[in-house]
Amino acid sequence: MDINLPDVLAEVTAVFDRYETALVTNDVPVLDELFWDSPHTLRYGVGENLYGYDAIKAFRAGRPVQGLERSILKTVITTYGRDFATANVEFQRAGGNKTGRQSQTWMRTPQGWRVVAAHVSLLPAPPPLA
Repeated sequence: MDINLPDVLAEVTAVFDRYETALVTNDVPVLDELFWDSPHTLRYGVGENLYGYDAIKAFRAGRPVQGLERSILKTVITTYGRDFATANVEFQRAGGNKTGRQSQTWMRTPQGWRVVAAHVSLLPAPPPLA
């Protein structure tokens, strides 16, 4: 299997960047577009487990729009062949002290690259310095 073919990696990186911009600007139509419209799609969030595209879309429509800004600490995108990829991110919310983690599984579909599974979690805040 070919790992990180340059053209495929460039495609996935571009769509990931588009997703990230949509996420921090709350561009719900783009967020909806970039998730696979399927009952097989899932998203585990910090406080929710969402099964199926319809549940994810409903969550996005009702999500608070404050506090979405974040700094990306590290991104690892890996492609496997021409039609499958993962993107993993460590991030920190603006003004926050917890490190967040986001993982996405991307699949090439006839409509383009789509997230088929995602997971977001937060690590506990570090203890205060003595």
